[in-house]
Parts: sequence; C-alpha cells; structure tokens
Amino acid sequence: MQAIAEPVQLSSLLDRFAEPETLKMAKLGRELRAKGIDIIDLSLGEPDFDTPQHIKEAAKKAIDDNWSHYPPVAGYPDLRDAICQKFKRDNNLDYKPENIVVSTGAKQSLANAVLALVDAGDEVIIPAPFWVTYSELVKIAGGVPVIIRTSMENKYKITPQQLADAITERSKLFLFSSPCNPSGAVYSKHELNALASIFAKNPNIFIISDEIYEYINFIGHHESIAQFDNVKDRVIIVNGLSKGFAMTGYRLGYIAANPVIAKGCEKIQGQFTSGANAITQRAAITALTTDLRPSMEMTKEFTRRRKRILELLKEIPGTHGAEPDGAFYIFPVMKEFFGKSDGETVVRDADDLCMYLLNKANVSTVTGRAFGEPGCIRISFANSMEKIETAMARIKEALAKLK
Repeated sequence: MQAIAEPVQLSSLLDRFAEPETLKMAKLGRELRAKGIDIIDLSLGEPDFDTPQHIKEAAKKAIDDNWSHYPPVAGYPDLRDAICQKFKRDNNLDYKPENIVVSTGAKQSLANAVLALVDAGDEVIIPAPFWVTYSELVKIAGGVPVIIRTSMENKYKITPQQLADAITERSKLFLFSSPCNPSGAVYSKHELNALASIFAKNPNIFIISDEIYEYINFIGHHESIAQFDNVKDRVIIVNGLSKGFAMTGYRLGYIAANPVIAKGCEKIQGQFTSGANAITQRAAITALTTDLRPSMEMTKEFTRRRKRILELLKEIPGTHGAEPDGAFYIFPVMKEFFGKSDGETVVRDADDLCMYLLNKANVSTVTGRAFGEPGCIRISFANSMEKIETAMARIKEALAKLK
C-alpha cells in the first residue's frame, strides 16, 4: 500500500472522547500474554462461564433453520414479544413490542438512546463512579456530562438532594446503572422512589436506567425506576444478554421505552447497523423465555467469589472499599499507595498503580479515573476462584514493595 504523503485530517469528532480504559487494559494484557508473560485478567467485565447449553442449541437450530436473512431493524417481533414477557415476569412491568428495540449489544442500545435524546449543549447528569462509556457517549452527541461525585459512605449512590442540586434548565437526561459498574451499588425501591419524586417535579428530564447486571444481585430482588408511574414514560431501560447469560460475544442488547423514543432509536440504528445478528436473536428468545437456573447458578458462584475476594482485600494493608451489592467488581480506595515507589517505579495516581500492577504483579485492573473516581481501581471477580486467589496474592506482594 502506498504511504499517504500528507498528514491525514481525521474528523474532530475523534477528539471529543477517549478510548475505553477497560479495552485499553485488556489490549495491554493480551500483548504481554503474547510475549509469554502469565497475565491474570481482572480488568474486563466478562463472565468466565460458557453460554448455557440450551441457548447454544437454539443458536445451532437457527442456523439449520436458515435464519440467515436481514432481520427487522428493531428486532424480530417474537423476540420483542419475549422481551415484554421477561419484563412482566421479572419486573412486573407492562410493555408492548412497540416499546422495544433490539440492538447489537447494550452499548449500542445506550448509544442509540443518547443520540436520540441529546442535542449540543444539553446537560446529562451522571453519578460517579459510572461506566466508562457513559460520559464519552454524551460527548459524542455534543452534550455536556455533569458528573456528580457520590460517597463511599453512601455506597456510591446519589442522594435526592444531590440530584436536585444538579438540575438546571439545560438538564436533559439522567444516566445511571443499578447494579452499578464499577461500584456494585444497588438502589433499593425506596431510594429509587425518592429519585423519581425529584424527576416528577422536572418533567423535561429523561432517565436512562442501565440494568445489564440485573441478575447479578447479592441482596435480593432487582428494582427498576420504571416501576413508578410518575416517571415511567420518560425511562429508557437498557438491558441485554452479556452478563446474566454469559453471552458477551453474541452481542445483543435491548431497550424498553416510550414508543416515540423507541422509534427514534430505531431510526438511528437503521443507518448504523440495521438489525442485530439474526442467529443471536433466535437464541435470545430461548434465553429469555426458558430455564433461568444457569443464570442463577452463575450468580451463586459470583457470590462465593465476592466473599473470597473481599476476604483477600482485607489482608492487604492500605486498601478499603464498600462491599458491592451487585455486579462482579470490587472498587477499593487505593490512595494510600499514591506517591510511593518500589525503588524503580513511582506510583503517582491510579493510572500509575494499574500499570505497576500489570508490569510488576502481572495482573490487569482498571484505573478508577476512567469511572470518575480517581482514588480507586476496579478489580473484576469475573474469573475463576483459583485465578482470583493467585492474582490477589500477587497484588498483595507488589503493593507491599511500595514505600
């Protein structure tokens, strides 16, 4: 290929947002692993389980039955109906297929919703810590992320007063997750009702509720803010199959929203990807409408891992954090190690600490700065118990060298 003589002028859009730190750390880990270094990955939010057998069989049958043509942009009607059944069964929420849009992963669902709602200059309120992509999607849309720092003492959940104080005449959207990535925070029905009361007084604000970790809940029944009639018409629920069904590579997410918003998301998706993978859509019907025991068994194993990783964290002096109520991450405060050195490497902040652990402990984690909480790092326990125990021992040893 002939080299381009002049510098390529790429779109200024690329300057608005950053590469996800989660993917960056995974990439660095793969590069070191390719060199023969034994890297333990505690950076990615990907279950280490295989997709349940009955779902795989449904995918194979879809291939044999020749589901190989373009699907509708918003998803097959029977899948959208299955998603409505799921909402009724699991959340006691009534939706119709016209409320549902199926996408290539929950990340596309989020992108569709943000692009359908946010104009240049619109403010989007995001409680921190937050998933790395939230603020960047807002920037892509030309909006202004309004980051609200929460406290570990309140288990990293925004209070009604903090929400009320953040609202201005330019506020257009509130974007949050429960269970939360990265903190593991889970909002109770009472807490969500208190937030809904604030939104009821501000009818121009929409709410994106990211519920992708719904099934990975360690404290009881999942609660959705869409259950409150005074805000339901402005809530966009985002969910998908990646976390609860160990189907990350299948790439399927979906929203439930007001039909006007759903149509807007469908219009945007029609120009980007059209419909989600046909085979995955057929498998999704089986996932959502049949045996959920494999998903519940995965959550039981995550519960065991959570208990063990918290035990191991307590053995490391200088670390502390809130116990996660959902998802599969711990998010410890690590400021005790900032400004220290092992004699070769100086750790100035969470970014440096994650690189130090990658290079010296051979364990990949993610800087809390990417999630809006620069004093923390995110450690995933979506890996085997054996690897978690080995990784935490390496982390303990490496941190002990920082003086």
